[in-house]
Amino acid sequence: MSTKHLSVGSQVPPLVPGKLRLYSMRFCPFAQRVHLVLDAKKIPYDVVYVNLTHKPEWLVEKNPLSKVPLLELKEGNILYESLIIVDYLDEAYPEHRLYPKDPLLKAQEKLLIERFGAIIVLMNKVYYTPTMEREQFVEILNGLEIFDRELVRRGTPFFGGKQPGMVDLMIWPWCERADLIRILRGDQFVLPRERILRLLEWRSAMKEDEAVKGSYLDGETHAKFIRSRQAGSAQYDFLIAQ
Repeated sequence: MSTKHLSVGSQVPPLVPGKLRLYSMRFCPFAQRVHLVLDAKKIPYDVVYVNLTHKPEWLVEKNPLSKVPLLELKEGNILYESLIIVDYLDEAYPEHRLYPKDPLLKAQEKLLIERFGAIIVLMNKVYYTPTMEREQFVEILNGLEIFDRELVRRGTPFFGGKQPGMVDLMIWPWCERADLIRILRGDQFVLPRERILRLLEWRSAMKEDEAVKGSYLDGETHAKFIRSRQAGSAQYDFLIAQ
């Protein structure tokens, strides 16, 4: 990555003809969802990274919520919220569908993604609160076990079957960051293989997927950003200096 996150006083780069524009933040799991879908479907796009601590003035003009991800379309229309964006992309670019075509199956996949939201809330508490109780870790494991059992039930390498589908991509950013619990809180919070073996095997397989490789960062890199944010000076561009 060689592009810095734009901040206060910056100008919006001109749109690239023939490409969608994704406004993102390198360490944002919600923005990563959109990167994953764009890369999986091989949709041409360019990226503008945004400093979310010192937000550029033009961000609120494009998104009233003043956050990322934000997708600017060829026609000048704008979409925000990760699940809204990926739903649009799967419909607008149907060549490689990530959701099942069957309406009922699609609805069931959306329910599974919605259920993962509880795990997201728990993980965010672990990452951004001063202390962590053992009970919080148990709650996270209980949630992950639901997805472990679902993989066993399906009997396929991925939730999407033989290759990753929308469920895989939508939960991946937090599964990519799962080692942060141990890194930030200590070795007593290692994910136990005996409880979520199938899910950990899935995670290893996901790391080999080409779309995942496009945005993947290891746990130590994620931890470095979180620690800088906890210290009150989020280092959005430290990867450029490496």
